[in-house]
Amino acid sequence: MEELFEKVVRTLKDEGLSALSRKTKSYIKTRNIEKQAKNNQVFRDVLFINGCGEELPHPTRYRVTHQREQLEYYGMTSSEVFFKHLSLDMVRLYRTFVFFRCPYTEEINEFILKARELNKKVFYDVDDLVIDTEYTDQIPYLDTMSMEERKAYDDNVRNMGKLLKMCDAAITSTTHLQIELKKFVPEVLINRNTASEEMGCLAEKALRLKKSKSTVDIGYFSGSITHNDDFEMILPVIIEVMTSYQEVRLHLVGELDLPPELLEFQNRIIIHPFVDWKKLPELIAEVDINLAPLTDTLFNKAKSENKWVEAALVKVPTIASDLGAFKEKIVNGKTGILCTDVDEWKNALITLIENSDKRKEIAEAAYQYCKQYCMTYKKGFELVDFLRKHLKKNMLIVLPSFEISGGIMVALTHAKIMQKRGYDVSLACINAKIHWYGDNQQIPVLLMNDKMMDGEWDIAVATMWSTLKNVIEYPKIKKRCYLVQNYETDFYQIGDSLRRKANETYAVVSSINYLTISKWCQNWLKKEFGQECKYVPNGIEYNQFYNNHNERKFDRKKKIRILIEGDCGSYYKNVDESFKIINELDKDKYEIWYMSYNAEPKEWYRVDRFLHKIPYEKVAEVYQECDILLKTSILESFSYPPLEMMATGGMVVAVPNGGNEEYLVSGENCLMYKQGDIEEAVKAIETLCSDEVLRHQLYVHGLETAEKREWSLLEEKIEEFYTED
Repeated sequence: MEELFEKVVRTLKDEGLSALSRKTKSYIKTRNIEKQAKNNQVFRDVLFINGCGEELPHPTRYRVTHQREQLEYYGMTSSEVFFKHLSLDMVRLYRTFVFFRCPYTEEINEFILKARELNKKVFYDVDDLVIDTEYTDQIPYLDTMSMEERKAYDDNVRNMGKLLKMCDAAITSTTHLQIELKKFVPEVLINRNTASEEMGCLAEKALRLKKSKSTVDIGYFSGSITHNDDFEMILPVIIEVMTSYQEVRLHLVGELDLPPELLEFQNRIIIHPFVDWKKLPELIAEVDINLAPLTDTLFNKAKSENKWVEAALVKVPTIASDLGAFKEKIVNGKTGILCTDVDEWKNALITLIENSDKRKEIAEAAYQYCKQYCMTYKKGFELVDFLRKHLKKNMLIVLPSFEISGGIMVALTHAKIMQKRGYDVSLACINAKIHWYGDNQQIPVLLMNDKMMDGEWDIAVATMWSTLKNVIEYPKIKKRCYLVQNYETDFYQIGDSLRRKANETYAVVSSINYLTISKWCQNWLKKEFGQECKYVPNGIEYNQFYNNHNERKFDRKKKIRILIEGDCGSYYKNVDESFKIINELDKDKYEIWYMSYNAEPKEWYRVDRFLHKIPYEKVAEVYQECDILLKTSILESFSYPPLEMMATGGMVVAVPNGGNEEYLVSGENCLMYKQGDIEEAVKAIETLCSDEVLRHQLYVHGLETAEKREWSLLEEKIEEFYTED
């Protein structure tokens, strides 16, 4: 607040009340935009980070506001924020970032490093050669600064160049800027300044207010105090025509010092203070000839053709220096007049002063051209195409929640693999309570609902039946996938209305790509629903479990430890059957551990140790401390616990189901029994305890089975799984 107060006092003292009013309005607007961006958790395509403060509203309008409008006309959404209020968390909410005239800061450096970790692209936008003091040293006005002011200015310029070099590519407004910027970054797009819809409307309004008059008014709209040298270049011509043509009046607008040579004409000189851009069209429309002189420097050659466009939209002809963007855009004698020396300026002014028809002819041609080629709605495709061409493909994986389960872990692992392989990956949940998932390898978390999602996705993946609706209904998705990991209809008892809702997701006839990690699921999707479904093998963090492995010795002096895993609240986990088997075993010979993430053991269960909500990274230690896994699930898309147990060297006794039959072979890497046959299950456990040769065989083949499922061996297949048609 103290810094803000000092700026108010300084502006009022140095620049007056009108400047303070203008800057205050700009500041309030900027703060409102920042507040919206900071509080908004909506996912969008592009974030513009604005490096210009309230003292430079003009560049921001053209390079941020207007470019945002261009993107909107072609379906890309965006937000903006002032660079000092950029937060690291914003990196997860956008596909890409455009830094406009921003200086390097440590905070921005951290932001860009995070963006790169997430495979997001960063661009730099600049509309002046303010990226190296080699260029800015060409501005004579800077020599009038104090030593302290000049140092601050030069440091800012160097920091803008430093940030530019960190970006993937640049966007700029003119050919000469493109040439110079390519010395800093490998690729530069020219996206010329365009007039917004509002500018067009204001110009049309100004045209309707035009009145006939007997004077010929010429105007110089300087905009910046650094343009004084440009005006002085044509000052002799101005004096001459003011002397020769009494009907000529001169309008001077902006931060321009009135030269003493013009004092004798002061009764025909109208000086306008700096005006809000919304009032500028009416002001320009008051003149008959627009002057746009530029001294021949590299810095000026890089400037845009804004003055010509703004005048053309209110049907005022422009006389401009024959260099830079003016030379590229103006057709000499048709849409404007270009001059290289004082004589040409004199001839051009005399021609337009004396010939009103020529003024109208040039003005009309320039007006038609700019309406057709210089409006935001006409010129957005190249910008959108450039951004999309550079963006990494992005992928959204939609989860019902972050409660740990086998299916959730598979989806999260796929997300990590796709991020590792260069994709811009995000997770989404309807009621997400976190912004990031993971510690070392972080993945952004977004809210999945209509109000919080407004950006484009190359791939979106539904993971459980309840998430498919979100993926189907969200419109900005190129490829929709449904990762089916189980027959979720059977998760619900007969009579539950959710059975129908789950089941109908397998019968969708729209453009959904059905995917699965289970051959069992692939088979029933084809047989019962007619869905062609791609399959990829499921994997395991083999080393996480193998590092804790050992071949069990079944020491007769110690109790044999049996692990039962599963949620007894879910009937398809069939946990009750496990404990019925346990009740038939000798209590003195066996110790029973029960591991469940959600439900707690029932009263009649015989449990020596209950393991509740064990973190996934600790599960390997649990397996390693047990000898036999008893897994009695009757419904699994892919059953992880037997595979994980085998990776630690342990034994498995299981009921065959669709989720384990693709890798479990009874007598080779496990023992299986028929569901409900308690006696057969007991016999299998006792056989393991007594047959050392069998145990060793199961141990060796179990390790081999688990090793073949190492995730790192499946990464390429998983990428193809999501990306190939």
